[in-house]
Amino acid sequence: MDILEYTSNAGLIKTQRNILPVLILSFLAGAYIAFASGGSTMASYSLLANTGTYGLGRVLAGAVFGTGLMLVVLAGGELFTGNSLIIVAVLDRKVTVRAMLLNWLLVYIGNFAGSLCIAMMMYQSGLFNSSDGILGGMTIKIASYKIAIPFHSAFFLGVMCNWLVCLAVWVSYGSADMAGKVLAIFFIIGLFVISGFEHSIANMYYIPAGIFAKQNPQWLTMSQVPADQIINLNWLNCMVKNLIPVTLGNIVGGTGMVGVLYWLSQRNPK
Repeated sequence: MDILEYTSNAGLIKTQRNILPVLILSFLAGAYIAFASGGSTMASYSLLANTGTYGLGRVLAGAVFGTGLMLVVLAGGELFTGNSLIIVAVLDRKVTVRAMLLNWLLVYIGNFAGSLCIAMMMYQSGLFNSSDGILGGMTIKIASYKIAIPFHSAFFLGVMCNWLVCLAVWVSYGSADMAGKVLAIFFIIGLFVISGFEHSIANMYYIPAGIFAKQNPQWLTMSQVPADQIINLNWLNCMVKNLIPVTLGNIVGGTGMVGVLYWLSQRNPK
């Protein structure tokens, strides 16, 4: 019950912030998730490129990726997927649906800006030249894969992803110290990454990074992605074929499978 009450009060606080702080904190959260996305790819790309070590690559990526949510929770940030839990405050009638949707919109925009900023800096930094361009090729390959996921599959991958992400946030709310929050986030987020689920804010880094990287002929060759798939790797498909279904799935996973179910199980409405 304490976690439920904390979550409800946190939702109220989030929706009472002025627009500028919300945009700043959401920009930072998007950057933190993008840092984690880029770092996890850097750590695991050589393993991911080999089918024999692909599973190990996922484990290593999962171990690194959790740093993004740790930074959001511990340093402070507004993350769209985690803010699905504002639904608890709505059910408690502390927050209106309109206020929740406005928060989601502002945070989504800020997250996208932060993720895009890091994707551009990674591209300009030359880090994608690692291992003679293999990292750049893997960046393109990951983005192309995400664009090619069927709509319904992307939706359900999004549901399962944010089910776990919001559980990580939920459990971290129940931890009294920093070490407890880190442990709670590390294992749960690692599970979602290893499982291959889809996170809309992480994809705001992965897909734009691939779109930027495909401009380099060497990285394009190293990716070994067919030409027809490279053509499909564009901004329109980034939104329509991935971000829209994954975002819808993330909303269902976070609000329905965590916020609503825990509220129904722990509240006793008269």
